[in-house]
Amino acid sequence: MPSAVRALGPPLLMTLTLLGTASPAAARPAGWSLAPAGGPRPTFYAEGAPGTALQDTVAVTNPAHTPVTVRLRGTGLPVVLARATLTVPARTRAEVPFTVTVPSGSAPGARSGAIEARDGTGRTASVPVRLRIAGPRLAALTVEHLAFHPDGITYQLVNRGTTVLVPTLAVRADGIFGRVLDRAPRPLPVRLAPGARRTLSEPWHGRPFLDRVDVRLTVTAGGAHATATTAATFVPWGTLGALAGLAATATVTFLVRRRGRRTGESESPSREAESTGAVS
Repeated sequence: MPSAVRALGPPLLMTLTLLGTASPAAARPAGWSLAPAGGPRPTFYAEGAPGTALQDTVAVTNPAHTPVTVRLRGTGLPVVLARATLTVPARTRAEVPFTVTVPSGSAPGARSGAIEARDGTGRTASVPVRLRIAGPRLAALTVEHLAFHPDGITYQLVNRGTTVLVPTLAVRADGIFGRVLDRAPRPLPVRLAPGARRTLSEPWHGRPFLDRVDVRLTVTAGGAHATATTAATFVPWGTLGALAGLAATATVTFLVRRRGRRTGESESPSREAESTGAVS
């Protein structure tokens, strides 16, 4: 693709070029083909900053003795073709300009797409389009919304930079009596595009029965580094509830028995007085 970066200017026009007469020795002309115009290039290549429009031209060559009609389209990238449908006469090459617009806000790096053509019989052909987006590459991420749940820990990773990140996670947890969890750094099975946000979970089986724990998550990716911390108190409320119930039952039983003893003691003198009283 031309190195100059040009905005979309005058209307784009299709160009027709008549091919030379086929050699009498040729048994049958080859089928139509699709290729970049202007020389032997297997691929379109473009480079520019976000928001710019890059122009090039695709050629459809028809060496046959009858016309062919094809439909053109771009895939994978924001491509605008001068014509979406065209009929190429026999022994003619048609050239169709197109533009590729570098999406605004795109992260620096490489993106790919293609220009495709399909005829009425379903036959297709394509030419790759390689786009390199200019700009500084910045790796940055944050760890957010770290929280405990019955089945483990949940958190969010946010790519705050301009490049794709493959993060690595390390987990550490310290309780009152020492370290209760220590997981070495390991790659996570995710790829974060710039601006992407992913909610992930970290299972934790065999958590402390009764403890106060400080947890730290450390994430690294492409030179970026981020940490998040939180604290949790593990209390076996079910067990404590059962113990409280037993304690309450024991207390009530003790009070009832104590009251019974006091009642018996208060009644004993009256019976003794009755048995020793005067007899008329």
